[in-house]
Amino acid sequence: MRILQVSPGFHGYWRSIEQALRTRGHDVVTHVYDDRPSLPARLGHKLGHELPERLGASRHDAYVRATTARTLAALREHRPDAVLVVKGDVLGAAFWAELDRIPHALWLYDEIRRTRHTTEELARLGPVATYSASDAAALAAAGADARHLPLAFDPGLATEPSRGRGDAVVFVGARYPSREALLTGLAQRGVAVTAYGRDWSRHWVDRLRNWELTRPEVPSGRDVSRAASYRLMADGVAALNVHGDQDGFTMRTFEACGVGAVQLIDRADVGELYEPGREVAVFDGLDELVGLCERASRDRVWAEGLREAARRRTLAEHTFDHRVAVLEEMLR
Repeated sequence: MRILQVSPGFHGYWRSIEQALRTRGHDVVTHVYDDRPSLPARLGHKLGHELPERLGASRHDAYVRATTARTLAALREHRPDAVLVVKGDVLGAAFWAELDRIPHALWLYDEIRRTRHTTEELARLGPVATYSASDAAALAAAGADARHLPLAFDPGLATEPSRGRGDAVVFVGARYPSREALLTGLAQRGVAVTAYGRDWSRHWVDRLRNWELTRPEVPSGRDVSRAASYRLMADGVAALNVHGDQDGFTMRTFEACGVGAVQLIDRADVGELYEPGREVAVFDGLDELVGLCERASRDRVWAEGLREAARRRTLAEHTFDHRVAVLEEMLR
C-alpha cells in the first residue's frame, strides 16, 4: 500500500514506524504535523503559542487550524491508499472528515485523559490502537473498533549491548513530581544517579525552553538522541523507569530491555510483558529502589542475567516490526 503516516515529531519515533512499514513492503511517506525545522519557526511557536498559553491567552484554536490545513494539504498531495495517524489530537474535524473515505487507523501513546481526544470522539474516528489497556476497554465499551497495542523497541538504532561500563544509574525522560521525588531521594541516599533531558538540565538554553529557572539537586545532562539514550541505558549500572499514574507502559520499558539494560521499574503488572526477577526488577518505593541499585552495582551475575533475558524477550516479542503487523491489519 501507499501509506501516509501523520505523526508528531516526538523523539523521532515516526522514523521507526515508517521503517517497519517499509520492511513489510509498503511505500510510506510521513507528514510530521508539528515539525518546526528552523530556529525562526521554533521561536515563532514559543512566542506565538507557548508564551500566550503561559499568560492565560490561549492560541490553541489558531494552532489547530494551521496544523489541520498543513496536514490536509499533505493528504491531498500524496493521495495514499491508507493513513496511519499517531496521536493526532491537534488535528481538526476537517481532517477526520477527509479520512472517512480512506482506510485509516489511529495509534495513541498516551492515555486519552492526557490528550485533547475524548472517548466519544474516538469511537467515531476509529479504528484505534492504544498503549493503555484500560482505555482500549473503555473505547470498546463505547462501541469503538479498538485494541490494546503496547509500545515497542527499535533494534535498528541500537548498537551491540554493553555490560555496564558506566558507574551510575541512568534515567532518561521527562521530569514529573513522582520521578523527581525518587531521583532526589536516590541522590540524597548516596546512589550515583544521572538524569537526562531538558527538564533536568541546568543549561541556560534548557531552562529558557521550559520557562523555568530552578532544577532539582540531581546530577543531570541535556537532551540526548534516542540512539544516545540507548547507549546510556546499556552502559549504566541500571536504567530507571518510573511511570507514576500512567496506565500504559512507556517506550522506555521496551527500550531499556531491548538494549540489554538492567531495568528497574515501578510497575508490578509489567508481568504481562516481562518476567519480574528474571527480565526486569520491580521496586515499590525508595527503600526497595535503593536496594536494587546497590545490587545492580555489586552483583554482576544477577545483573548479567537480567540484561540477557530482557534483550532476548524484547527482540522476540516487542519490536516495532511486531506492532506494525497489527497496525497493517487495521489499515486494510
